[in-house]
Amino acid sequence: MIDSSPSAARSRSLAHHALARLKPRHLAWPLFALAFWRYLAVYGLPYANDVVFLWLIAALVAASVHSGGRKGWLRVLRDWVPVMAVVWVYSALRGYGAHTPWRPHYAPQIAFDEVLGFGQTWTVRLQHWLYHPGDPQWYDYAAVTVYMSHFFVVFVILAVLWKRDHARFRRFLSSYLTITFIGFVTYVLYPADPPWLAALEGHLPAVNRVVATVLDNSGLHRAGTIFENGSRFANDVAAMPSLHAAYPMMIALAFWPKAGRALRILLAAYPLAMAFTLVYGAEHFIIDILVGWAYAWAVVTLVNRLAARWTVHRTAKRTAAAGAGSADTAGSTPADALAPVAPAVPVAPAVPAAERPATARLG
Repeated sequence: MIDSSPSAARSRSLAHHALARLKPRHLAWPLFALAFWRYLAVYGLPYANDVVFLWLIAALVAASVHSGGRKGWLRVLRDWVPVMAVVWVYSALRGYGAHTPWRPHYAPQIAFDEVLGFGQTWTVRLQHWLYHPGDPQWYDYAAVTVYMSHFFVVFVILAVLWKRDHARFRRFLSSYLTITFIGFVTYVLYPADPPWLAALEGHLPAVNRVVATVLDNSGLHRAGTIFENGSRFANDVAAMPSLHAAYPMMIALAFWPKAGRALRILLAAYPLAMAFTLVYGAEHFIIDILVGWAYAWAVVTLVNRLAARWTVHRTAKRTAAAGAGSADTAGSTPADALAPVAPAVPVAPAVPAAERPATARLG
């Protein structure tokens, strides 16, 4: 039985009105959410750079379609598909970079860290003080969070900059790609063992890979797959430099000049938190982190200087073009100036009334 009360009629009217305003573009976000939920259910959390990039592009396309722009999604594909291609090529080459004709290095890194650790590496010291096998502490979960942020923070920042400041997006993207490329070249020329691998080979006392262990024991059985060996994209000897350390430093350097006090605290804390996580978790030696920071500083400085020079050059070019246009306007003769000028007609001066001759009065 249909409810004919005024309130029910008003509710049906509002529902019909809402359905009438619903357009196909409004389904973009729900479809994206459904697809992402299905992916999580089947494959787990995405960690590989190329997969994260793919979902990021899908989210940007959904946002563009939902906003109603007819060509917004084409702009997304134009700007992001080439970037995704570069990242995918790097991921593939990174795996092939593990097969170099020279043996991985470990002794220089261990010697450097032992100097800083007064005879023992800080990875061994920190795990001796803090790590409790089978009983993860709150800082272990914090370390997992910081470590995993490496796989999406840069991409989220790129997406925000792409929407809000395209010039800064290009600079940030240039820094990211340059650091990534230089890192790959270094991996090929200087393959290096991380602490956990050096320990497995007997060059260090036994240490645990904290992040992988916590993830494996967390119930997220698919989350630990990023640490599995045998992947065609895996490179266990890609430790020098640490890109996990380089990217947070890149973020800090890129945003520091215009950041407020609160943001600067966060920008300073992120690289330090990542450095602690990497050393404590046996993922990198301290020297790997320092080299990563040095790469980030050099690249960001270079990109900023090139961008500043390009801005000056472009401004000077526009000023010169505007000056040339003004000169052309000033040099041209208006049509009114070429028109013949009529001769001036002399006008008799006015005579004061007192000096005028008297006239006879009639009548």
